[in-house]
Amino acid sequence: MVRAVWLNVEVEGSPLERWQAKIRRLRQHLRGWAKNVSGAYKKEKKELLDKLNELDKKAENVMLDGTELNLKYVLNERLAELLREEELKWYQRAKVKHLIQGDANTKYFHLLANGRHWKTRIF
Repeated sequence: MVRAVWLNVEVEGSPLERWQAKIRRLRQHLRGWAKNVSGAYKKEKKELLDKLNELDKKAENVMLDGTELNLKYVLNERLAELLREEELKWYQRAKVKHLIQGDANTKYFHLLANGRHWKTRIF
């Protein structure tokens, strides 16, 4: 996907301008892709929860047959997989490395703090 987007951008100008245009287009594409994937996860998770709730309500009134029990097992497995992926995503996004190493005035902490400062700065 990255290669296709990178090769698809054609801009006239200096090599630096071409590189900047390609990076800009790639960044836009990846943002859109991430939103699409995130939306698909949310939609699939909601559908799984709805189906599982239907099966649970049905199980309160009637015994579930073998196929329904198997379907419930498969749905629970897929839901657990989605929840693990979501947890991993938030684990990575939360910069847990910072929490583990703490802010004990280490060189790592100061580099991290200064990097965040410069990242949010408007020149």
